[in-house]
Amino acid sequence: MPEISRRVFGGLLGGGAVGAVAGASDTAAASPAERPFRTRPGAARPRRRPNILFILGDDLGWADLSSYGAPHIRTPHLDRLAAQGVRFTQGYSGSATCSPTRFSLYTGRFPGRAKGGLAEPLGNRSQGLDPDHPTLASLLKRAGYATALIGKWHCGWLPDYSPTKSGWDEFFGNFGGALEYFSKLGQLGDYDLYEGDSTYQDLRYYTTVLTERAVEYVGRDHDRPWLLNLNFTTPHWPWLTEDDEETGAEIAARVRAGKVLGGLRHSDGGSVEKYREMVRGLDASVGEVLGALRRSGQEENTVVVFASDNGGERFSYQWPLSGGKSELLEGGIRVPTILRWPARVDARQVSHEPVYSPDWTATLLELGGARPDPAYPLDGHSLAGYLLRGEDVPGRDLFWRVRGNRALRRGDWKYYRDADGGDHLYDLGTDAREQADLAAVRPELLAELRAAWERVDGGLLPYPAS
Repeated sequence: MPEISRRVFGGLLGGGAVGAVAGASDTAAASPAERPFRTRPGAARPRRRPNILFILGDDLGWADLSSYGAPHIRTPHLDRLAAQGVRFTQGYSGSATCSPTRFSLYTGRFPGRAKGGLAEPLGNRSQGLDPDHPTLASLLKRAGYATALIGKWHCGWLPDYSPTKSGWDEFFGNFGGALEYFSKLGQLGDYDLYEGDSTYQDLRYYTTVLTERAVEYVGRDHDRPWLLNLNFTTPHWPWLTEDDEETGAEIAARVRAGKVLGGLRHSDGGSVEKYREMVRGLDASVGEVLGALRRSGQEENTVVVFASDNGGERFSYQWPLSGGKSELLEGGIRVPTILRWPARVDARQVSHEPVYSPDWTATLLELGGARPDPAYPLDGHSLAGYLLRGEDVPGRDLFWRVRGNRALRRGDWKYYRDADGGDHLYDLGTDAREQADLAAVRPELLAELRAAWERVDGGLLPYPAS
């Protein structure tokens, strides 16, 4: 086990999960124990700015990887990635659903600063990420990076919105939030696989198609540093693997018959076993892409970040967290988060510092030598000083807002308002499961954190009337 305090370990996992984590992964079991994160002393700065590979899983829960405690899923490639870098135990998504988190990652700002970020998630063509808004891609592109997005975009549909309108040189993937993995019929009921802004015909299993494209991209002979956002739809519903083409055809028939979301949500299908297979497939795909990166000779100076866009859903393993996707309880926003950069960061480390999506935007801009646009100040804080210079993680509150929920984290304390309007206060250092409500015990602290949340909220766009 990593050498961390009993308080932190107990708060993260709860007593029943200790055994699961200790024996969760064959890869981890064969490796020396993780040690608390420390900056590498005297690490030389690479002569070339790093490549950036940011990989997102879709609706992958906090403990769905064996390195995070899943007792029934083996994820050797992601476990190996974690063993080669830093595993964050308190990594968070920018929101509790797909598109708002992507807004926060692409812009480095709270989703509620943009009109399109108010949709939770986007579900029609009327809104999206304004092409005039600076993004991680556009700012890195301005600094000399090649940029590509492969996979799920979910920040608006054509003709008004597209990755190629928001700073990515190349796009291959789907515009919407979900699609049937074979037919590529998406959440608006139409075909949703594109290369650039034109449809691309390929009826093979989607995860396979995306993996091939990513392998090709990282294996190119690049003449400048690059950013690749690789956004898998796995393990998002419908619950299909490569062997489920027949079930996929049944779902596609429902979509064509007008039962679009009813078909894609696949509420009459799936299982824990099917979900396990999907996560293992995601792990294998990540392994293929990382293998291509290694063969290309670029592994040493490529920053790889792996995370999920929000917490888990129907079949996800979340222990010890409560809640899931769409909620601001820990299970809806705490996600597996891994960073590897062999040139600058040592292996087999674990960090318990709270970090979240907009922090990665600020971090990657700094690592890439790009400046934020002063007209669009970032809400995230760069972690580069923490990762490279031995500095503390910037002191700040973590803020979330979704319809019906609100949350703010300051240190170990979390303020949470539920869908019924009740305010709660939790000490995540000892109660990551959010079961011991201390609101009545610490009313002054509750009021202080509530006021802090409301100050931030006052600077955001209001939700439209429902």
